[in-house]
Amino acid sequence: IQKMWRGYYVRTYIHNYYALKKYLQAVSVNNAFVRSELQVYLKMKENEEKMKDLEKKEKEKKYQARKMHYLLSTEQIPGIYNSPFRKSPDPMELLLRKSKPLSHRRQQMKSPFAYELYDWPTCKRPPAFITELSLPPIGRWKPQGPFRDTAEVLWQRYKPLEPTLRVAESINSPPEKARVEIKRQEWRNPIHDNEFLPFSSYHKNEKYEPLLWRSGKYGHEAYGTKHFREVYPEKWITDK
Repeated sequence: IQKMWRGYYVRTYIHNYYALKKYLQAVSVNNAFVRSELQVYLKMKENEEKMKDLEKKEKEKKYQARKMHYLLSTEQIPGIYNSPFRKSPDPMELLLRKSKPLSHRRQQMKSPFAYELYDWPTCKRPPAFITELSLPPIGRWKPQGPFRDTAEVLWQRYKPLEPTLRVAESINSPPEKARVEIKRQEWRNPIHDNEFLPFSSYHKNEKYEPLLWRSGKYGHEAYGTKHFREVYPEKWITDK
């Protein structure tokens, strides 16, 4: 009895068949509208992707045209895209005419003294005038003329100090060490060990050793000291 009563009550007062049917129809209409909107959005995204691909290909084509600008035809010689057997030139030929050639990148020459600028013994970092320029540089390249490289000049200017022995030695060190070092330098610097004694009595006991090319029988002729150029008057053509 309760089961029959609950079914009758729900069908009469709670459950409405026509309202549920109307709701399902509205849901189906909403689903169709959302599907149509998604289809439109999908087509729009596909068109955007196609446009991006076309722009990328066009950009790549223009870059290749600028890169291969040397293949452009001239008045004397036709290019590879402008064959004389064609009725009209290739589209690449027309693109080459419109595009500008690429500019060559200049390679910066590295100075051999540039790496030594950062190894100065007295400075922890390069001077401020190298990195902090108030005005833009006039030219990045070396000016024409007998000018040395800036890095080489700076390396010579900031090269490490080479003090003398008097400056390098401490004040409290014994002077005998300094004398020994000076004697060692004096012994090392001379070209030969024979001392020069400018006195006439020092060389008087030395025996004269004549040269071989003068002491022999067939030595050198006395030209310029005993006789000069020989003259043969019998071979003269005239008396003058």
